Amino acid sequence: MLFAAQLATGRWSSGLLLLVSLVLVLAVAALGGIGTSGGLHEWYEGLDKAPWTPPAWVFGPAWTLLYILMAVAAWLVARAGLEQRAVQLALGLYLAQLALNLAWSWIFFGARAPGWAFLDIVALSILVALTALAFARVEPIAASLLAPYLGWLLFAASLNLWVALRN
Repeated sequence: MLFAAQLATGRWSSGLLLLVSLVLVLAVAALGGIGTSGGLHEWYEGLDKAPWTPPAWVFGPAWTLLYILMAVAAWLVARAGLEQRAVQLALGLYLAQLALNLAWSWIFFGARAPGWAFLDIVALSILVALTALAFARVEPIAASLLAPYLGWLLFAASLNLWVALRN
C-alpha cells in the first residue's frame, strides 16, 4: 500500500529508491545470465580468444561489482528528485544503456553473433558515457561510479572485437 501511495504521489523514500535500483540491475544480470548460459560452454570455449582474455572466474565478480556500482549511481541520481527534468533524462539514458547491456549477452552468446555484439557494445559504451555526463549534472559522485563500468566495457569491446575478427 505504501509503495502504491508513493507511486501515485511521486514521493519515494531513499531506501525504496535503492531497493528498486538494485532489483532492476539484478533482473538485468539474471536475464543476461540466461542469455549467456546457452552458449557459454560449448560454443565459447571453442573460440579463438584474445591473449589478454581473463580467466572465466573473473567475469562473475567483476560484473557483480559493476552492477552494484551502477545501481548505487542510479540511486544517487534518483534521490535528487524524480520530478526534475535532469534526473528524468539521466535515468532515461541509464535505462536505455541497461537495455543494450542486456541485449549484448543475448546477441553474443544467445545468437552467437560476435560481430553484431560488437556493434551493441560500442553503442552501449557511447550510451554509458552519455549517461555518466547526464549523471554528473545531477550528482557528480554518481558519474564517477560509472567510470569502472565504462572502462570494463572498453576492455570487453576489445575482447569482443578479437572474437568477431578471428572466428
